[in-house]
Amino acid sequence: MSASLALVENPDALKPKSKPAVQAAPEVVVLKFGSSILRSPDDAPLVASACYGHVRAGRKVVAVVSAFAGATDRLLAEARALGLPHSNALLPGYVALGEEKSAALTAVACDRVGLDACALSVRELGIVAEGEPEHARPCGLRADHLKQALDRHEVVVVPGFGAVRPDGRVALLGRGGSDLTAVFLAAELGLDKVRLVKDVDGLYDHDPNDKTAGALRYRRASWDVARKLGGALVQHDAIDLGEQRGVEIEVAALDRADGTVIGEKSAPPGPAPALPPLKVAVAGCGVVGGGVLGRLLNDPRYDVVGVLVRNPDKPRDVSCPPDLFTADADVLLSRKPDIVLEALSEGEAGHALIRKALEAGCDVASANKQAVSRDPAGLQALAYQKGRRVLWSASVGGGSPMIETVRAARAAGEVAGFEAVLNGTVNFMLERLCDGAAFAEALADARAAGFAEEDPSADLEGLDAAAKVRLLAYEAFGVSPDADAVPRDHLSNQTEAAPGVRQIGACSRDGEALNPSVRLTADHGDPLFSSLSGEGNALKVWNADGRVWRCRGRGAGRWATTESIMADLAEIVRARRADAGLN
Repeated sequence: MSASLALVENPDALKPKSKPAVQAAPEVVVLKFGSSILRSPDDAPLVASACYGHVRAGRKVVAVVSAFAGATDRLLAEARALGLPHSNALLPGYVALGEEKSAALTAVACDRVGLDACALSVRELGIVAEGEPEHARPCGLRADHLKQALDRHEVVVVPGFGAVRPDGRVALLGRGGSDLTAVFLAAELGLDKVRLVKDVDGLYDHDPNDKTAGALRYRRASWDVARKLGGALVQHDAIDLGEQRGVEIEVAALDRADGTVIGEKSAPPGPAPALPPLKVAVAGCGVVGGGVLGRLLNDPRYDVVGVLVRNPDKPRDVSCPPDLFTADADVLLSRKPDIVLEALSEGEAGHALIRKALEAGCDVASANKQAVSRDPAGLQALAYQKGRRVLWSASVGGGSPMIETVRAARAAGEVAGFEAVLNGTVNFMLERLCDGAAFAEALADARAAGFAEEDPSADLEGLDAAAKVRLLAYEAFGVSPDADAVPRDHLSNQTEAAPGVRQIGACSRDGEALNPSVRLTADHGDPLFSSLSGEGNALKVWNADGRVWRCRGRGAGRWATTESIMADLAEIVRARRADAGLN
């Protein structure tokens, strides 16, 4: 399931005299995540989040991963317990399994949030290396597998540290060799930089854990300075290769725009800004709110100060200190959150809370399409007036970047219209009904899968899709149709499901008039929609000049929508730090 946005060539059906659009190749980024980030499988979602942010921005990602913390030493000990000597040629093949396991589980974490991801093995990746079995040097790349994987997928997760010798045996690239893997792949892909994600935010003039003197961080460090001070932070072989191949090495912490760039020149080091945890409040603790809360409570970058719910005493499926719960929005805001993440299930209450939060000086990210579609222009105006931000990508499309796709299309020229499958619950149920399930059974299955809310009426009556149509229309045309101006088909036990039937939300522009609708139809004529399965969502936007943008992804479910709101949170955090001069 893809979560990407892409400009695709359009046949002349939409506008006979228009020129076919030329598809630009997506930018590729290489990111490396070491065992200080991937301490255990529980940390794989952090890597998926970092990849999601790049994919949402239209990039493809090669994610180089190390083994989980301690795995390499355990594998070495296991092999040597069987009498394998230190320099045995069979040893690297066993030790490299640690990185391959990490890559496979990271790809699973990416898939869970709706990213189209795959994992390659050391042999599939095809880095060729020469030299000692445990400290070889890359000398070539059999690029077929990597190229094909990048052509077909948004995220390609690859194991660091391992390579293949000319005789076909696996070799290792020395301790810290995942850094070398990442730099080498960036060079082979023709990139001029690579990003190494560490548990520190850059290169310091001395160990920042040494509190006897204040450590100073380099914004830019030369190759020689990095070799002198890098220590265990960046493998020296990777620094040497970066210098030889002209690939700058960015060293930064997770979700930090700032860090250290290692390259030709140095700049004097200076104090690194202290970044205390940001105070975050969550509104709602259902499918999405509970997923967001679970992520935040385990992330030291955030301090959860409150959770707004109807009934604070109700049992939850996320472990949370009971004193954080409140049923009073004023009490929630009295705890002075920096950011409010709004995932209420009711539109009027959500809209009122967003306005209150902005008035109180909070930034807001919302997954509540009924709330933000009421008056998106008014919410943006209030945020601007208060010097705050309101983001709502998570309110449309779940893990599919629909808001970003429409904005990309509008930035490129006049938007003529869009069509979309916007409700994962309805799409899931239509598929089950077509398979012969009874209506009540299909609804129960949607609830069990975490797609349908306790009260599914907004989904079944088309209100959910209509709200999303209104919000996408605002993004596409700068105006939003009234709620009662969107005709809607209902999904009920009277609906005759047939192959290819989809709930299509659409809006086109005819002069100054908008033509919105939410229809159950098989007459959409686009394989983008008919090929969707389960909770899949998809969007097609066409411009007046005939160009078409498409995206698809998981449109419902806890993890896909949670990932989208977490990406909005990360965007707010970066903007706040930029405002404060901290990036």
